[in-house]
Amino acid sequence: MLITQLASFIKEILVPEGHLSNKVKFQPIGGGSINRTYRIDLQNNSYFCKINSATKFPQLFEKESEGLQLIKRQAVIKVPGIVHCFQAFDYQVLILEWITPGNRDKIFWERLGKQLAALHQSSDEYFGFAENNYMGSVVQSNKPSRNWVSFFNENRLQPSISMCFDKGLLASKHVDLFDKLIVKLPGIFDEKQTPVLVHGDLWSGNFMCNQASEPVLIDPAVHYGHPSVDIGMSTLFGGFDQRFYDSYKYYNPFPVNYEEQWEVCNLYPLLIHLLLFGSGYLCQIEQTLHKY
Repeated sequence: MLITQLASFIKEILVPEGHLSNKVKFQPIGGGSINRTYRIDLQNNSYFCKINSATKFPQLFEKESEGLQLIKRQAVIKVPGIVHCFQAFDYQVLILEWITPGNRDKIFWERLGKQLAALHQSSDEYFGFAENNYMGSVVQSNKPSRNWVSFFNENRLQPSISMCFDKGLLASKHVDLFDKLIVKLPGIFDEKQTPVLVHGDLWSGNFMCNQASEPVLIDPAVHYGHPSVDIGMSTLFGGFDQRFYDSYKYYNPFPVNYEEQWEVCNLYPLLIHLLLFGSGYLCQIEQTLHKY
């Protein structure tokens, strides 16, 4: 079995030298759509473990680790500590600090808004990232660009449109609608926008509340992008309190046409969901496209 094969490797990593007789308990848990996930208990310590094929999604966990480390270095919002990332028996394994969920206090949402706004103060010269990574299980192109519209079109929309079209999930009429939208992008986004560090996959399942009522970001798809990438996606599937938005915009005011920007940015995660989960997401894509 998978865990039997990997147990000795994981035990050597987690158990102090000379104490290898200590028992390590693996408990399968849910919550992941592409990974096998486990809680690992060792005496007084617990860990979160993800396991996946090393060949199906190459370097998936390495990219996730790099994203978590980058967010951590900004020292404005918490992420789980990285215990180890390795490959064995054709599998890749990521072991993270176990975050025990806590209750959201009265200012949790204000705290999350303030901390995300602070993360968005981390900037770079180019939109994109030093290397490609993943959005879910889909490779995400991060070729650098000085212009957001160009980056968004060339690295987000076009690759996703092509993959969906090739799989028969989009028709020629949809591609034509996207073409009409793309022409209008320069009028939707401010060309003076500075590239800022974004989580990149900010839906309600990708943040936690720890026992100190602090937000903890997980499963990033980091790059330097537009703030509307994160704020827009937070609206896509719900789960964010209005206090989060009020707090965020106090520190980082929304543009006048913020709702339009959010809708357009959300086409990318919707295309990814169309690709991964099927036609149930097409209607929402069409609703946005028909506005343009």
